[in-house]
Amino acid sequence: MLGVLAGLKQEARLIRRFLPNAPVALSNATPEGARRGVERLLKAGATELLSFGCAGSLSPDAAPGTVIVADHVRYEDRDISCDPGLSQVFGSAYARRGGILHSDVLVELGLEKAWYFSQTKCLAVDMESGVVADAGVPFAVLRVVCDDATRDLPPAVKTSVKDGAVYVPGLMGSLLRHPLQIGELIRLGKEAAIAQRAMTSFLQANPPQA
Repeated sequence: MLGVLAGLKQEARLIRRFLPNAPVALSNATPEGARRGVERLLKAGATELLSFGCAGSLSPDAAPGTVIVADHVRYEDRDISCDPGLSQVFGSAYARRGGILHSDVLVELGLEKAWYFSQTKCLAVDMESGVVADAGVPFAVLRVVCDDATRDLPPAVKTSVKDGAVYVPGLMGSLLRHPLQIGELIRLGKEAAIAQRAMTSFLQANPPQA
């Protein structure tokens, strides 16, 4: 049985449209949440796992909306290979291939992204795939890039998500402290919308048969 780990509620809603019978767990974009989510999926009987959702770009040529079916995950200085058969189920023949870096913390700065890319050559980074890769069962990673590798994330990104959804008090508090980030937040919102449309179109064109 396939289990899916996603970061946010919006991502979970999307994948449930295409895998209505698969159990889905949320990490809520925290390392502890990712580990609890994988544990729940395994206890529910999952024998293979999918890491699904958005990822932050590390490569300058992985623009927002780039759909990635990873061939490996970099986790704790190890490269863990994705399962080729399961990756094929999720459209590996039609997506960008490459590595995904796992990070337990948000990678916020363009300089950080450039450094990680130079060290790992991974295309993107997320906060779930390493936990999935380390679970000891076959796994695949299906991710879409949701930001620009060359830009810093606005400060509100750190405080505007809670329990897998937008947290308005955290967003408003950050805007009060850093009002000049409004333009960057608008840009990031547009990039997230591009990513959402790209992943929806990809799944419609390549519906998983898991």
